[in-house]
Amino acid sequence: QVHVVESGGGLVQAGGSLRLSCAASGRTFSANAMGWFRQAPGKEREFVAAIRSGGNTAYADSVKGRFTISSDNAKNTVYLQMNSLKPEDTAVYYCAATGTRYSGSYSYPELYDYWGQGTQVTVSL
Repeated sequence: QVHVVESGGGLVQAGGSLRLSCAASGRTFSANAMGWFRQAPGKEREFVAAIRSGGNTAYADSVKGRFTISSDNAKNTVYLQMNSLKPEDTAVYYCAATGTRYSGSYSYPELYDYWGQGTQVTVSL
């Protein structure tokens, strides 16, 4: 059994910053990649950022230059530093993890095996 738990969401004014954290725990689990997705009301879940165990990262165009994903592999923990937040960043942010190695992009939600419950991020004007 693998548990994924996010933390760090909240309410922030436009232009502000938040840092999300996510830990994946399981007795024998070692993540090959972890990612962040988000879902705004009435919209589909969308990719935000992902990081492989080797350190390679990928970002959605909408967050490039503003968000930074990082990880502590020893702890199966991933972080999402969000700067210059905009109201359109408002969403529930989900963390996901997979123990499977893929050669392609980790931007597709179906590649992930384990998901957290989500944490709300609200950006006000």
